[in-house]
Amino acid sequence: MSKIIIIYASLTGNTEEMAELIAEGIKNTGAGVDLKVVDECSAGILKKYDAYLLGTYTWGDGELPDEFIDFVEEMEEVDLKQSVTAVFGSGDTSYRLYCGAVDLLEEKMKELGAVIAQDSLKVEYGPSKEEQILCRQFGEAFAARLYAVN
Repeated sequence: MSKIIIIYASLTGNTEEMAELIAEGIKNTGAGVDLKVVDECSAGILKKYDAYLLGTYTWGDGELPDEFIDFVEEMEEVDLKQSVTAVFGSGDTSYRLYCGAVDLLEEKMKELGAVIAQDSLKVEYGPSKEEQILCRQFGEAFAARLYAVN
Protein backbone atom coordinates (compact mmCIF):
# COMPACT_ATOMS: atom_id res chain seq x y z
CA MET A 1 0.00 0.00 0.00
CA SER A 2 1.33 3.41 -1.00
CA LYS A 3 1.81 6.19 1.51
CA ILE A 4 1.18 9.74 0.32
CA ILE A 5 1.56 13.07 2.11
CA ILE A 6 -0.34 16.24 1.29
CA ILE A 7 1.40 19.42 2.39
CA TYR A 8 -0.54 22.65 2.05
CA ALA A 9 -0.86 26.31 2.99
CA SER A 10 -4.29 27.83 3.47
CA LEU A 11 -5.21 31.34 4.52
CA THR A 12 -9.01 31.31 4.25
CA GLY A 13 -9.59 27.56 4.44
CA ASN A 14 -10.15 27.05 0.71
CA THR A 15 -6.91 25.17 0.03
CA GLU A 16 -7.33 23.24 3.27
CA GLU A 17 -10.77 22.08 2.08
CA MET A 18 -9.23 21.02 -1.23
CA ALA A 19 -6.52 19.07 0.62
CA GLU A 20 -9.10 17.26 2.74
CA LEU A 21 -11.19 16.33 -0.31
CA ILE A 22 -8.12 15.12 -2.20
CA ALA A 23 -7.19 13.02 0.84
CA GLU A 24 -10.68 11.47 0.75
CA GLY A 25 -10.08 10.50 -2.88
CA ILE A 26 -6.73 8.93 -2.03
CA LYS A 27 -8.29 6.98 0.85
CA ASN A 28 -10.97 5.69 -1.54
CA THR A 29 -8.20 3.83 -3.40
CA GLY A 30 -6.89 2.16 -0.26
CA ALA A 31 -3.68 4.21 -0.15
CA GLY A 32 -2.52 5.80 3.10
CA VAL A 33 -2.45 9.58 3.31
CA ASP A 34 -1.24 12.16 5.82
CA LEU A 35 -2.14 15.86 5.82
CA LYS A 36 0.32 18.49 7.07
CA VAL A 37 0.29 22.27 7.13
CA VAL A 38 3.46 23.50 5.40
CA ASP A 39 4.77 25.55 8.32
CA GLU A 40 4.51 22.53 10.64
CA CYS A 41 6.99 20.35 8.76
CA SER A 42 10.29 20.44 6.90
CA ALA A 43 10.99 19.35 3.33
CA GLY A 44 12.93 16.30 4.52
CA ILE A 45 9.59 14.67 5.37
CA LEU A 46 8.95 14.16 1.64
CA LYS A 47 11.55 11.37 1.55
CA LYS A 48 9.49 9.31 4.03
CA TYR A 49 6.61 8.90 1.55
CA ASP A 50 6.09 7.18 -1.77
CA ALA A 51 4.66 10.40 -3.24
CA TYR A 52 3.46 13.83 -2.21
CA LEU A 53 1.02 16.55 -3.18
CA LEU A 54 1.62 20.24 -2.58
CA GLY A 55 -1.26 22.69 -2.18
CA THR A 56 -1.10 26.44 -1.95
CA TYR A 57 -3.16 29.56 -2.23
CA THR A 58 -1.82 32.40 -4.33
CA TRP A 59 -0.72 35.54 -2.56
CA GLY A 60 -0.77 39.02 -4.07
CA ASP A 61 -0.26 39.05 -7.80
CA GLY A 62 0.78 35.43 -8.29
CA GLU A 63 3.31 34.84 -5.52
CA LEU A 64 3.86 31.94 -3.18
CA PRO A 65 2.62 32.68 0.34
CA ASP A 66 5.31 33.29 2.95
CA GLU A 67 4.56 29.92 4.59
CA PHE A 68 5.80 28.11 1.48
CA ILE A 69 8.96 30.12 0.82
CA ASP A 70 11.09 28.44 3.52
CA PHE A 71 9.76 25.01 2.52
CA VAL A 72 10.70 25.61 -1.12
CA GLU A 73 14.20 26.66 -0.06
CA GLU A 74 14.49 23.46 2.02
CA MET A 75 13.36 21.37 -0.95
CA GLU A 76 16.45 22.52 -2.81
CA GLU A 77 18.54 20.66 -0.19
CA VAL A 78 16.58 17.38 -0.57
CA ASP A 79 17.14 14.97 -3.47
CA LEU A 80 13.72 14.95 -5.11
CA LYS A 81 14.83 13.55 -8.47
CA GLN A 82 12.24 11.07 -9.74
CA SER A 83 9.96 11.70 -6.74
CA VAL A 84 6.28 11.63 -7.72
CA THR A 85 4.19 14.74 -7.10
CA ALA A 86 1.38 17.00 -8.25
CA VAL A 87 0.24 20.47 -7.23
CA PHE A 88 -3.13 22.02 -6.44
CA GLY A 89 -4.47 25.26 -5.06
CA SER A 90 -6.97 28.04 -4.89
CA GLY A 91 -6.89 31.47 -6.44
CA ASP A 92 -8.86 34.43 -7.69
CA THR A 93 -9.39 35.18 -11.40
CA SER A 94 -9.55 38.91 -10.70
CA TYR A 95 -5.74 38.86 -10.40
CA ARG A 96 -3.49 38.93 -13.45
CA LEU A 97 -1.95 35.53 -12.62
CA TYR A 98 -4.71 33.12 -11.65
CA CYS A 99 -3.29 30.54 -9.23
CA GLY A 100 0.21 31.78 -10.02
CA ALA A 101 1.65 30.12 -6.88
CA VAL A 102 0.43 26.73 -8.14
CA ASP A 103 2.35 27.29 -11.37
CA LEU A 104 5.44 28.44 -9.45
CA LEU A 105 5.42 25.29 -7.29
CA GLU A 106 4.99 23.03 -10.30
CA GLU A 107 7.89 24.70 -12.11
CA LYS A 108 10.08 24.36 -9.00
CA MET A 109 9.26 20.64 -8.77
CA LYS A 110 10.24 20.16 -12.43
CA GLU A 111 13.44 22.11 -11.80
CA LEU A 112 14.25 19.76 -8.89
CA GLY A 113 13.73 16.70 -11.10
CA ALA A 114 10.43 15.53 -9.65
CA VAL A 115 7.95 13.64 -11.82
CA ILE A 116 4.71 15.59 -12.20
CA ALA A 117 2.10 12.80 -12.19
CA GLN A 118 -0.80 14.90 -13.46
CA ASP A 119 -1.88 18.41 -14.35
CA SER A 120 -2.37 20.84 -11.50
CA LEU A 121 -5.82 21.34 -10.03
CA LYS A 122 -6.90 24.97 -9.68
CA VAL A 123 -10.07 26.23 -8.02
CA GLU A 124 -11.35 29.77 -7.70
CA TYR A 125 -11.99 30.53 -4.03
CA GLY A 126 -13.43 27.42 -2.36
CA PRO A 127 -14.50 24.33 -4.28
CA SER A 128 -18.09 24.28 -5.55
CA LYS A 129 -20.09 21.02 -5.37
CA GLU A 130 -18.75 20.04 -8.81
CA GLU A 131 -15.21 20.99 -7.85
CA GLN A 132 -15.47 18.97 -4.64
CA ILE A 133 -15.99 15.93 -6.86
CA LEU A 134 -13.01 17.00 -9.00
CA CYS A 135 -10.85 17.25 -5.86
CA ARG A 136 -11.74 13.68 -4.86
CA GLN A 137 -11.10 12.49 -8.41
CA PHE A 138 -7.74 14.31 -8.38
CA GLY A 139 -6.74 12.30 -5.30
CA GLU A 140 -8.00 9.04 -6.77
CA ALA A 141 -6.17 9.64 -10.05
CA PHE A 142 -2.95 10.53 -8.24
CA ALA A 143 -3.03 7.33 -6.18
CA ALA A 144 -3.88 5.26 -9.29
CA ARG A 145 -0.91 6.73 -11.17
CA LEU A 146 1.31 5.94 -8.22
CA TYR A 147 0.13 2.32 -8.25
CA ALA A 148 0.87 2.19 -11.99
CA VAL A 149 4.43 3.45 -11.40
CA ASN A 150 5.16 1.02 -8.55
